[in-house]
Amino acid sequence: MDFLQLSIESLVPHRGPMCWLDSLTAADADQVTVQAQIHPEQPLVQSAGLPGWAGIELMAQAIAVWAGVRALQRGEPIKPGFLLGSRRYSCDCEHFWLGQRLSIEARCELFGDNGLGLFSCRIYDQQQQWAAANVSVYEPPDPKTFLEHPQQ
Repeated sequence: MDFLQLSIESLVPHRGPMCWLDSLTAADADQVTVQAQIHPEQPLVQSAGLPGWAGIELMAQAIAVWAGVRALQRGEPIKPGFLLGSRRYSCDCEHFWLGQRLSIEARCELFGDNGLGLFSCRIYDQQQQWAAANVSVYEPPDPKTFLEHPQQ
């Protein structure tokens, strides 16, 4: 299957304005690279653009694409995962500006059988790297049960 030909919506559970990504440009077993252009109708966008701190959501959605590719390779449905947190998020801009085309890379550093994962992520454009972080995620075996009964 050529994942680069698939729409982003076929790889992630995000829909409508909650999907901030435009396309998948590279994918392998360990990492993905996706593209996103900052649009005024996206949630959190201000007159100056998307606040730099919101880059963590771009990273989380890139990780969701990695998980979506992995699920389709195994013949499984796309399912939601959860952002647990990040370490050392650094961003060299106050805002990603309107119209800016960004590349977001997510590299899987480890992913356990228990659904816990750690990714090294970065956001860059043709001129420079703008943000980087280590991002922790959780992909429960059954997200619906997890959401309905989180204590179990």
